Formats: sequence, structure tokens, C-alpha cells
Amino acid sequence: MLEEFKPTWMVESIYSVSPEQLKARGIRAVFSDLDNTLIAWNNPEGTPELHQWMAELREAGIPLIVISNNNKKRVAKAVANLKLPFMSRSLKPLSFGITRARKKLGLAKNEVVMVGDQLMTDMLAAHQAGVRSILVKPIVQTDKWTTRMNRLIEKYVWRELRRHYPNLKWQEDLND
Repeated sequence: MLEEFKPTWMVESIYSVSPEQLKARGIRAVFSDLDNTLIAWNNPEGTPELHQWMAELREAGIPLIVISNNNKKRVAKAVANLKLPFMSRSLKPLSFGITRARKKLGLAKNEVVMVGDQLMTDMLAAHQAGVRSILVKPIVQTDKWTTRMNRLIEKYVWRELRRHYPNLKWQEDLND
């Protein structure tokens, strides 16, 4: 059960993962959590680094799709400035949102990656969907109230992950 929370990669920031690194691993689409992964939960504008990374993905022909547990209205408002497609009410840690997005693109499981900042939702959903995952550090150290309970449980899961997988470490990028 513990391996269900183990990310494929742990990267400090998604912005350091290049389209070339993704393509070298056969990844043709990036699915991403929204809050504290792409944007700070309290700042929907995004950073210049995010906009640069999105432009690089677009130029490389790699779609970026937001997979969020939030409702459609909330996600639509949050991604309006980013002009990103999304799957709302994805029910993470279940695989529904990831699977719907993958099938919509007509891609195999090994051709997508799920990016997120939480073990309890994003990494578990990726495992449930049978896709690879990238865990990133949260953009800001505060969370919405709905995420705080997950963070408490996550501390215990982290302790066990580190005990069972002592080689788990944060990387600069996928080549590190």
C-alpha cells in the first residue's frame, strides 16, 4: 500500500522540467494539480516562470491540462488567465479525472505524467490511474483549509516512505 504514495520523480519545481526531458521519457502530455502546484492557491495570476514553462510546453507540442478536485466555476476562474484546459471535480485520489483527460487525448498510460504537491491526492491518483508522477514542493507554505487535514496525514506517510525508500530525494530536474 505504501508504494501507492511513492512518486516516480520528486522535483523541487515543475518549472525546471523541460519539454526535452519529458519527451525523452515518452511523455506527450502533462496533467497538473492547480493549487500550490501551478499557482499559489491565493494567487491565480501565476508567476513569470509558470508562463515561460507553459510557453515551452506549447512550443514542444506537449499539452498541459489541469486536473483539480475543485468545482468547475472555481477552476475556470483560476485558469482563465492561463488559458488552460481542465478537468474539475476529478475526485482525486481516485483516477477519474486523470483517466478522462488521458482518454480524451487518446494517449496511453505511459505517455502522460501527473504533477502535484500532495501525496494523499495527486500521487495516489496517479498510481490509481497507472501513470507516472512528479511530486513538487508546494509553491507557498500555506494551504487552503480543505488541504490542511491531508498535510497532517501526509507527515506520517512521508515518515514511512523515507523509512522504506531511503533513496527518495528531491531533484533539480528529471535528469538529476
